[in-house]
Amino acid sequence: MQITANNPDRKTWLEIPENSDFPIQNIPFGVFITKDDIITIGTRIGDTVIDLGALHQLGYFKGIRLSEDVFLQDTLNDFISHGRKRWRSVRNRIADLFDIENDRLQNNKNHRQAILFSIQDVEMLLPVDIGDYTDFYSSLEHATNVGKMFRDPDNALLPNWKHIPVAYHGRASSVVVSGTKIRRPKGQMMPKGTTTPIFGASQLLDFELETAFITTDGYRLGKSIPIEEAEEHIFGMVLMNDWSARDIQKWEYIPLGPFLGKNFATTISPWIITMDALEPFRVKSPKQDPQPLPYLTAEGNHSFDIHLQVAIKPKGNKETVVSKTNFKYLYWTMNQQLAHHTINGCNIRSGDLLGSGTISGPTEDSFGSLLELSWGGTKKIKLKDGSERKFLEDNDTVIIRGYCKNEQTRIGFGNCSGKIAPAKN
Repeated sequence: MQITANNPDRKTWLEIPENSDFPIQNIPFGVFITKDDIITIGTRIGDTVIDLGALHQLGYFKGIRLSEDVFLQDTLNDFISHGRKRWRSVRNRIADLFDIENDRLQNNKNHRQAILFSIQDVEMLLPVDIGDYTDFYSSLEHATNVGKMFRDPDNALLPNWKHIPVAYHGRASSVVVSGTKIRRPKGQMMPKGTTTPIFGASQLLDFELETAFITTDGYRLGKSIPIEEAEEHIFGMVLMNDWSARDIQKWEYIPLGPFLGKNFATTISPWIITMDALEPFRVKSPKQDPQPLPYLTAEGNHSFDIHLQVAIKPKGNKETVVSKTNFKYLYWTMNQQLAHHTINGCNIRSGDLLGSGTISGPTEDSFGSLLELSWGGTKKIKLKDGSERKFLEDNDTVIIRGYCKNEQTRIGFGNCSGKIAPAKN
């Protein structure tokens, strides 16, 4: 089925602010609550949020096989389970309905009043019920930087890194939607120069610039997803900040890896950008040497040209962009990550969240964490208000943004933000 929603010449009868992340060529999916405390599934064009539950009830999806309550739920899990053909049909239909040449809904005032909301009048919620969350470690530049800081600079990568997409299982219950305050975590730490651990609030709180993808149902337990089929099981992408307490993590991570230093919070953006919307921005992924094993090898372009940035905004002051990088730098692709995740027979489900790991680029201003930007706390990052950072301070807001752009179209992800609240006594 053709992706007609991506037509770069398509115009809409809705108002679109200049450089909006959400032109009619985007059509993401999310969950929101209205001022009347009604939770529904929607999409967004410009600054207008569209109630897909109302649109479905009024018959605008006639001819597409959808369950009656698919958009009346408080998560997207059921819709995601409908599969790629249905996602594409719905997205194409929405693009047609809001095309400037289509007056069916445009001229129906009563229906517009039931369907359309200003973004200012809704609250965005977590878009999926996340049953499982896996975080990969797929940036060659990030893994190399960390290896240089904490291991042998001449042998920064561990022997397995270029052979498998390394990952760990995170905590799904502490994944929160953009805008949620992040409480500074407490835990055990072993500061430099001490011989016994101390307990207290983390002093080395960090962001991690990531993206993540949302899966649909895979196969039964025991059956792997071949790499050729992996993209059929990926619904779309979000921005992600996998907050990290570096001092807690450093003390605990041997021998089993991340735990309390990571599981206190992970923030994702509220709008899921579909893989169909990202199709025009495909690019070749970095050359892999050595050649991966056959189950991780696929022909074609499987990365995407997504511009990413991180800004820090102190309380009452302007933000400072501290990092600019790109998703295309990731060494391991999403289809490789998913194929590897299931090669042992692990089953995935609708709404599972798979993070990219910190995305760093090849230059110092493209590093995706303060750990790298401050090089382990040895350098200071100057902000616009004159203050300096090595790690995050209370009341700092971290804002992650991402967008794709070519000569014809620009689509974005919206913001992924969180403000640091002081640790509880």
